[in-house]
Amino acid sequence: MNAKTLWSIIFTLVVVNCFTIAFFLTKNNSVHTNSLGKYDEAIATIGTSTTISREEWLSELEKRFGKETLEQMINEEVVNELAAKHKIEISEEQIDRELTIFKSMYNTLSNERFGEEEDWQKQIRYSILLEELLTKDASVSEEELRAFYESNKNLYEVEDMFRLAHIVVKTQAEANKVIEELEGGSSFEALALEKSIDEFSANEGGEIGFVSTKDEFVPKEYFEIVSQLDEKHWSNPIKVDTGYAIILLKEKQAGISYSFGEVKSQIRRQIALEQMEGSISVNPLWDEISVKWFYEEKK
Repeated sequence: MNAKTLWSIIFTLVVVNCFTIAFFLTKNNSVHTNSLGKYDEAIATIGTSTTISREEWLSELEKRFGKETLEQMINEEVVNELAAKHKIEISEEQIDRELTIFKSMYNTLSNERFGEEEDWQKQIRYSILLEELLTKDASVSEEELRAFYESNKNLYEVEDMFRLAHIVVKTQAEANKVIEELEGGSSFEALALEKSIDEFSANEGGEIGFVSTKDEFVPKEYFEIVSQLDEKHWSNPIKVDTGYAIILLKEKQAGISYSFGEVKSQIRRQIALEQMEGSISVNPLWDEISVKWFYEEKK
């Protein structure tokens, strides 16, 4: 298994699970906050006589997502408490570095449905703490660490990255109309959903993600224009193979090269995790801290 694939599996399994559960947890918390204890109130009416009460709705949410939500809440507390016990601390610099590396490898991170960057920073912190706890007793030699770095140096040399969104239409007249609507205050995301003919990005508000000049799936014409744009600004219509495009520069990230010392701890975790048997899970940590929970079956 190569380094890029392993890093992706480790990070994605932890983070995507966190956001899936966090989505429903946020919804549930909002319900409790707004209901003011009125669990018997009708929140939906069908026809003239059928209603769905808040209590019925909450009960259904608990059946579907309650166990997973509670388990994730416990996991987060287990990781935080054991990290404090073992004096494991994660710096903001370390979180930002791993976020930058992940952006350079995968553009899904920028998709709006996964939340804002602050949310990702929190999940990366959780991921790093979990990995540190699971590998705290692992021994990896300095020679092995440096050999890994030299063999995968390209992972730690990040080019200039651009987070882009675009709207693609068939004609220049349509493109000019889009520009007029944008200048009139229309939402770029809403226009992409309504007008863009690019089926891969339209439903995501035109979101492409973080890309570099090496990205073969992005028209080269975009990179001739994007360096001239300021963040949060869009381009004039650009002629592309499928018609005309308007690109929006959401964020620009300057390239950076990380030294061996800066990524040494990340490499140690990667190697140690690859040597472990079984999946990456919080389960082994529950016994260490003694967890009791609502659901009867043993975790």
